[in-house]
Amino acid sequence: MKRICLILLLFMIQRALFAQQAPSENGIDSFIRRFLESNSPEEKPKIGENELFSTVVIHRFYGERNFEPAWVKDHKLPEIAYEMRYEIGQAKFDGLNPDDYHFQAINAYFDRFESAKKAGEKMNTIDLAAVDVLLTDAYIMLSSHLFLGKVDPESLKTTWSIQRNVPELMIDRKLSAAIQSGSLRASIEGYYPAFSIYKKMRDGLRQLFEEQKRFEKEPVAIWKNLKIDKSIKPGDTHNQMPEIRERLYFWGFLKPYQPVDDKMYDSLMIEGIKTIQRRFGMEPDGVIGQGTIHAFNQKPLDMIATASVNLERLRWFPDTIKDIELILVNTANFQLDFIQKLDTVLTSRVIVGKSYHSTPQFSALMSYIVFSPTWTVPTSITRNEIVPKIKKDPNYLAKNNMVLLNSSGSRVDPSSIDWGKVSARSFPYTVRQEPGDHNSLGLVKFMFPNKNSVYIHDTPSRTLFAREDRALSHGCIRIQKPFEFAKILLSNQPSWTDEKITSAMHQSKEVTVNLDRKIPVALIYLTHWADSRGNLYFRNDIYDRDGEIYQALKETRIKKSGI
Repeated sequence: MKRICLILLLFMIQRALFAQQAPSENGIDSFIRRFLESNSPEEKPKIGENELFSTVVIHRFYGERNFEPAWVKDHKLPEIAYEMRYEIGQAKFDGLNPDDYHFQAINAYFDRFESAKKAGEKMNTIDLAAVDVLLTDAYIMLSSHLFLGKVDPESLKTTWSIQRNVPELMIDRKLSAAIQSGSLRASIEGYYPAFSIYKKMRDGLRQLFEEQKRFEKEPVAIWKNLKIDKSIKPGDTHNQMPEIRERLYFWGFLKPYQPVDDKMYDSLMIEGIKTIQRRFGMEPDGVIGQGTIHAFNQKPLDMIATASVNLERLRWFPDTIKDIELILVNTANFQLDFIQKLDTVLTSRVIVGKSYHSTPQFSALMSYIVFSPTWTVPTSITRNEIVPKIKKDPNYLAKNNMVLLNSSGSRVDPSSIDWGKVSARSFPYTVRQEPGDHNSLGLVKFMFPNKNSVYIHDTPSRTLFAREDRALSHGCIRIQKPFEFAKILLSNQPSWTDEKITSAMHQSKEVTVNLDRKIPVALIYLTHWADSRGNLYFRNDIYDRDGEIYQALKETRIKKSGI
């Protein structure tokens, strides 16, 4: 009898435990479970017309909590649920679309909850379950997009070869911790890229949305594209000067005043003109040229699109880009920065690839320097440029310190060739330019082996660095400060004094020097960023890469694998 009673007691305990663990058939947990169970493997779960984009993580999240609601408490929507709705709305300042995260549907459920509350009623159970699941799905997808980016860079036409190691995000655990601690904002920010400029750029995008509101309300909303036939200098008069002045007012680069002559470019406007020139990457000379007019024609919506694209690019970058030591080349800004311990120790102008020889985006490790380099002319340049010049001038090779090499690497006397019978398309020789002041690679090249055969090098064409548009090369990076760059790279190797570096740059044969460490190099493309003071900067989209990304951002959300 005692044994039977013991068995019954154990059965009752097990039943009670099962009742605690199993979803209640009439409770919110039961509806949550039903929402997550799709009708077939081919179909994604839906709540009304809203398809859930998380499958793996959302099931794991609710499964571990026995399908208990995460955002609903005592049949009410507590403060943290409202905070999550707010965070979804704020996603537009990350360049993302809040509607990708069920924003409209969630707002509709919240309105229903508020109406029921005002009427002294409770929101029905199935609606509470629905909004709970939608909020969770929104958190998972928003977190994923903030950490990885919404757009897969490998799906774009433009090659992206900056790889990153993607850790297991454990979004479900982070969500549980955020709800338990009530620190949702801190949790969301934890997915931001680890670059200080991201938050500054985000603040800048917020400001641009405010500017857009003002743009739509003020008469300035009828802006037409400004056009000029020739540059306008201080003291000149021009019919479009009143519009230029109005736009300086709009952007806050000039305080309103009553000009003596409305059509004159007066001295009060000069600083405002220089400010916009600096913001758009022009020489701040105060002369209004075509570049300045192009900047004035940018409307807030144009800048919002550019800012959104570049926030997305930052989300693609690996953490190695914030390494202790980094060589960063922004091709859109024609600039190289050498960063050590988060401090920029060298900045140099660079020349990058022409639009049809665009410099690719990738990362690699710089490992050695070649002083007094030779230049092996690429086959395409030999056939398209060198051979036609030799045919016109038989002394072209000698004048340019070039030699011909056969397939075995031996020199060939150019005078032994009947150039009249030579076909550029089937030219069998290699052209090599020997070291010297006029070598196309200059006096030094900096090597970071990569599949793109791109490197950084000096150039004899020093005057080109004065140009604003420096997309002029065949793809490699030409640097304005080669000596300074070599010096700082070799600063850990004491034997390489200034004198030794100078000497190595003027030898008749190549001098190769291995660096004492491998330094990360990142060739990036940012057409917008913000500085530490929050000033916004824009650059021309020289390679037409922004449009494709912006269109992808506007498309219906993209699910990340395994989410």
